[in-house]
Amino acid sequence: MKILVVSDSHGVYSTFRSIVRRQSKAEVVLFLGDGEQDYNTVRMEFPEKMFIGVRGNNDWCSMLKNTELITIEGVKILMTHGHTYHVKYGLTELKTSGRSAGADIVLYGHTHVPYTEYDNGMYIMNPGAIVNWPGQYGVIDIQNGQILINTAEN
Repeated sequence: MKILVVSDSHGVYSTFRSIVRRQSKAEVVLFLGDGEQDYNTVRMEFPEKMFIGVRGNNDWCSMLKNTELITIEGVKILMTHGHTYHVKYGLTELKTSGRSAGADIVLYGHTHVPYTEYDNGMYIMNPGAIVNWPGQYGVIDIQNGQILINTAEN
């Protein structure tokens, strides 16, 4: 299964839509916050895809949760924007939370800087930011229990 991971659109709806179109084989789109209005608009345009989102620090009055723990194809994924874990100052808090939750993959945004790491059995990814030119995103591919994560540009 192919999963698209996006974060920090900050009103750049057209790039968000372009990335979803480009990654047409992705069945699931995970949104890591800061652009809930963009998320909701794109979600309506692609009803055939599953969308799951979390709230960012700029998503005022949002009803989305700060953190989601989901399971896809038997893989546990912890999603957060990252501001509540203070990710601009390091990943210790986030990694600890991911391990406590039994996550196989931890996803965060907020810093606008793409990042991937494999840390003792747990994948960590920041897809970058849609608002960055030309638009950054992440892709997760889960096949037969194997996980592949990458970041990319639009």
